[in-house]
Amino acid sequence: MLDMRFIRENPDLVKENIKKKFQDAKLALVDEAIDLDAALRAAISEGDDLRANRNKLSRQIGMLMGQAKKDPARAAEAEEVKKLVTAQAERLRELEEKAAQTREKLQQILYTIPQMIDPSVPIGPDDTHNVEVQRFGEPVVPDFPIPYHVDIMESFDGIDLDAAGRVSGNGFYYLLGDIARLHEAVLAYARDFMIDKGFTYVIPPFMIHGNVVQGVMSFPEMDAMMYKIEGEDLYLIGTSEHSMIGRFIDQVLPADKLPQTLTSYSPCFRKEKGAHGIEERGVYRIHQFEKQEMIVVCKPEDSPLWYDKLWQNSVELFRSLEIPVRQLECCSGDLADLKVKSCDIEAWSPRQQKYFEVCSCSNLGDAQARRLRIRYRDENGKTQLAHTLNNTCVAPPRMLIAFLENHLQADGSVTIPAVLQPYMGGKAVLVPKQK
Repeated sequence: MLDMRFIRENPDLVKENIKKKFQDAKLALVDEAIDLDAALRAAISEGDDLRANRNKLSRQIGMLMGQAKKDPARAAEAEEVKKLVTAQAERLRELEEKAAQTREKLQQILYTIPQMIDPSVPIGPDDTHNVEVQRFGEPVVPDFPIPYHVDIMESFDGIDLDAAGRVSGNGFYYLLGDIARLHEAVLAYARDFMIDKGFTYVIPPFMIHGNVVQGVMSFPEMDAMMYKIEGEDLYLIGTSEHSMIGRFIDQVLPADKLPQTLTSYSPCFRKEKGAHGIEERGVYRIHQFEKQEMIVVCKPEDSPLWYDKLWQNSVELFRSLEIPVRQLECCSGDLADLKVKSCDIEAWSPRQQKYFEVCSCSNLGDAQARRLRIRYRDENGKTQLAHTLNNTCVAPPRMLIAFLENHLQADGSVTIPAVLQPYMGGKAVLVPKQK
């Protein structure tokens, strides 16, 4: 969310940013916001004048009533002033109501105008214009066919989609045996990996209030992702970023407490609207999964550095698991409205012979901090808005696809990298139960 003063003083820059995001339908909102802001400030100014005048008139009434004991004419004057006070009080109520309505309209528009993107963001209308920056590890296509990931899991008696369908419907799963253990091993390894990087491990609430949802994401994202608890002001989180950033709502943090570097575990719940191709079925695009996340709250001048550190953490983690990855810079049209800059880390799929997204790293600037009033006190004692960043550490159901495909052997077994073996009871290889 942009500062209204910035919009007022830089309307052309804000409009140009909207054009870069290919959201021309929102251009009129800039002028509308400026008009509403002018009306709001005028109503507030007139109201302040009326309040000041009311105090003056109240003193005048008291003086006239005191003089009325000696001069009856003063009583009539006092009555006239009382009528004026009553009229002004009615006008003040009208102004306060108008100000409240105008402020609400303005707030909704400010929630809708996108954040200013970083100058380095490539310009393009959708994800087909995202730009590959660099690759890490050599992608390999084995000389034997790679089965569909559900088939690999089934060879270990490791997944039951049919039972999940009967119990919960499409988009859910049972993981069993070695596959379930591998799922949890990856999460535990990612947790310890981030702790070793100096991040504080957190298990947050898995449900949050509506005002926190409104603070951490845009309305289109909210509608497409969030499940609401019926009859409650509570939403199931789509990622632990939501409750992790919400933790700092209305807080003023001491400068020496920044940066806050946190790694959080949570289940995640998403609607995932729309139909998807076969490669996005199975456990690729689902309603429920678990994830280890990275969160940073920092000073504005430090957020570019933390952005680079976060995505580099993902690369290092995946490479330690012997999975080739690449960094993909997200273009302007692919950025959610609160994001300043974002990149995806994509893992190599030997089956598809292409990369697919496994991590998303984002710098949101002061967008979430402004909505949630997350501030810090600088060295001069002045309060400033913090910056917030987030990045996926691992989301095992999707990450498992990359892991199984890249570690599958011709005989159907799956090798376990050395770093993961302690979390798998020392196992160096998983042997299928059926072929």
